[in-house]
Amino acid sequence: MTLAARRRWDDGRVTTPAPPTGSMARRILALAVPALGALIAQPLFVLTDTAMVGHLGETVLAGMSIGSTIITTVVGLMVFLAYTTTPMVARRLGAGDKPGAVRAGIDGMWLGLGIGVVLLLGGLALAYPTIAAFTSDPGVAQAALSYLTVSMWGLPGMLIVIAATGLLRGLQDTKTPLVIAVIGAVVNAGLNYVFIYPAGLGIAGSALGTAVTETLMAVAYVVITMRAATAHGVSLAPGIGDPRSMLTASALMMLRTVTLRISLLMLVWSASALGVTELAAFQITYTIYNLLAFALDALAIAAQAMVGHDLGAGQAREVKRLTFTLCWWGAGVGVVLGALMSLLAPVVGPIFVSEPSVLAVLPAAIWTMSVFLPLCGIVFVLDGVLIGAGDVRYLAWAGIVPMVAFGIFVWLLISAAPTGATALIWLWIAFGGGFMTVRGATLVFRALTDRWLVTGVK
Repeated sequence: MTLAARRRWDDGRVTTPAPPTGSMARRILALAVPALGALIAQPLFVLTDTAMVGHLGETVLAGMSIGSTIITTVVGLMVFLAYTTTPMVARRLGAGDKPGAVRAGIDGMWLGLGIGVVLLLGGLALAYPTIAAFTSDPGVAQAALSYLTVSMWGLPGMLIVIAATGLLRGLQDTKTPLVIAVIGAVVNAGLNYVFIYPAGLGIAGSALGTAVTETLMAVAYVVITMRAATAHGVSLAPGIGDPRSMLTASALMMLRTVTLRISLLMLVWSASALGVTELAAFQITYTIYNLLAFALDALAIAAQAMVGHDLGAGQAREVKRLTFTLCWWGAGVGVVLGALMSLLAPVVGPIFVSEPSVLAVLPAAIWTMSVFLPLCGIVFVLDGVLIGAGDVRYLAWAGIVPMVAFGIFVWLLISAAPTGATALIWLWIAFGGGFMTVRGATLVFRALTDRWLVTGVK
């Protein structure tokens, strides 16, 4: 950051950028480390399903791939329930209104339940035509239908879990979601085994185990919430707060999520257009990237909770200092992860694949992806900061700019028709140097202003 930009950041007070202080570092770690654990525990659901269903045959596994893709896409789009609940709860907590904070979380949980029921009913009606769009194989379609229609019964519980996680994060508690996520992963594995094999339900048993686990997790969160409501004299009656405000914020956050999903779909699509070898190497690199993203996303979750709390307490200057500190952390973690993956790039391939053609191009793809991890760290953090500030309108519309820019980069890449390692290098340059750089620019531009620094309860 330039000295001039730093002056703007501190409202005219010229200072030198400093590393995080001990107390601030402890505060960040207290939120980020448990959040990282919970983020890693959640994908174990699908991994457990895949491992157990894989022994039922390739047709069944293919069906599960389609069914799980549909259900995870739906759940992924609903992450706004956590991202809108966390800052609302944190602001009220920071303003000293803990009963209001708990009630805001309850409103989010009721909204999650309502959306979950609607998605369940609509999903059951649209399940077959949706699956038909993915495959024409009768065996695969039947397996996918069995998995999807049973899994959908877990949607109301899962959306309650997402909203309740936002409640606890807003209350500066990321340890409880970690405990529930870990216990849920263990229970899910046990139920899946029982339903798939001893009960003989096959792929439907896998879906049933996951749906039951999600519902049990929701019950655990409801019990925790009821205790908090009782302790603070808060009503548990159905409601979503100010409907206009809540639905507007939710719609804007969903728009932000949709633009991100479209960009990631373009990334995968462009990889598939490059060739089979290139797609295989990309898939491995993309899997590694998603794993590393958990560490960066944990910082973003900490940012959401801390920024919302401090703005609610009226501490705008502290939020600026916190934002700068979190950017240091994001960049630093990105540098460490990038350096680690650069060292492992030549040897990590055989863990995933044995094809010589894929192994030949994989290191270049990993090296290029790793270069942009420090930038990704800053982007993730600033996204979390602005979510914590409740700046959802800006995030929603600003998300369109990097999506369009990435679309142009993808078009240029496909038109050039590169092959081999060169194709993968340019693909990750398009994503990191194109999409992430433009996205980062929109976030930095906003962060350097004071428009998002709205204190008190919104």
